[in-house]
Parts: sequence; structure tokens; C-alpha cells
Amino acid sequence: MPLAQSQADFTQDHFTLFGLPQRFALDGADLTRAWRQIQAAVHPDRFAGATAADKRLAMQWSTRVNTAYHTLKDPQLRAAYLCELRGAAIHAERNTAMPAAFLMQQMQWRETLDEAREAADAAGIHDLLQTVERARCQVLERLTTLLDDVSHAERVRSALEAADQVRVLMFIDRFRQDLAPLAARAASQASHPAQSIHPAA
Repeated sequence: MPLAQSQADFTQDHFTLFGLPQRFALDGADLTRAWRQIQAAVHPDRFAGATAADKRLAMQWSTRVNTAYHTLKDPQLRAAYLCELRGAAIHAERNTAMPAAFLMQQMQWRETLDEAREAADAAGIHDLLQTVERARCQVLERLTTLLDDVSHAERVRSALEAADQVRVLMFIDRFRQDLAPLAARAASQASHPAQSIHPAA
């Protein structure tokens, strides 16, 4: 049957598209296997000699499949997507709400980072990175609990709390990106003391 005449349902969620359960704890191998199977079937190259309608639909499907894959592959995007499916969209651009305790924590991290950079403290930079990595693991575990280990009746309430945790994860991931090059320079400085870990002007 021509692709344009097939059952093309672009309204189904990403999990359904890949035949996977709506869970935060996702098997990456299963996701990649499903993506490759579907992408091989709808890739535009397979429809080089097809009708214009089938070519357009193949391109739409290919884009749809890739978007779904990249969303579910990334823990932050996957958690945000699950929250949205359960009525708790993140709206990060206008909603920055996070647990009060974490707001204090991020301030402490920034102060620690500033002090470590000022003192060219390689060990301090390394320790901070390890602390942030541990915090990230804890957030991922909390998201698994809030998004997977709840009854159907508790899903909405849990999704609202999970949305706060997603915003925490977003901050942590940004902070990790800022911290990673400094940690790398700190490690390099440990081997070559003459180098500086101060950021370039």
C-alpha cells in the first residue's frame, strides 16, 4: 500500500510510536532498536521513485520519528515530555519555580565555584563537579519515583512535583556544562601546575 494511503497517525505520543510504555525509566537499547526499525521503513530515500504525496509523507514521518527519538533519549526532555502528557507542562521560559532548598543549594554551588576559581583551587573544582553529578543522580532517581512509581490517581499531583524536579535538572545540566571545561582545566593544571584554571578573558 502506498505510504500516503497508510494509516498515518501523527497524534500518537512518542512512546506509543515506538511501542514503549510511558515510563521515565526507559531501556535505551529498546528505544534505539525501535527507532532504527521505524526510520528504516519511512526514510525518504526509500521513496525516491514514489508519488509526490508519498515523498512528503515519508519526510514528515522521518522528521516525526527523529524528533520523538531525540526527546525520549534525553532524560531531561523525556521527563518534561512525560510531565506534559500528564498535564504539568514545564513552561520553563516563564515558570522557574523550584524547591526552596535547591534554590539555596544552587547559590552555594555558585559561591563555591567562584571561590575555587579565585583561588585556582583544582581540587575544589573537581569536588564541586562530583557533588553536582551526585545531585543529578538523585534528581533522576526522584523523577523515576514521581513518574513511574505512582498510582493512576496520583499521576497529576506527582507530575506537578516532577515538573519542579525537571526545572532542577535543567539548572544542573546547564551548571554541569559551565563546570565541565573548568574541571578539565583543573585536571590539566594538576598535571601541569604552571597552567591557570581562570577562565579566558
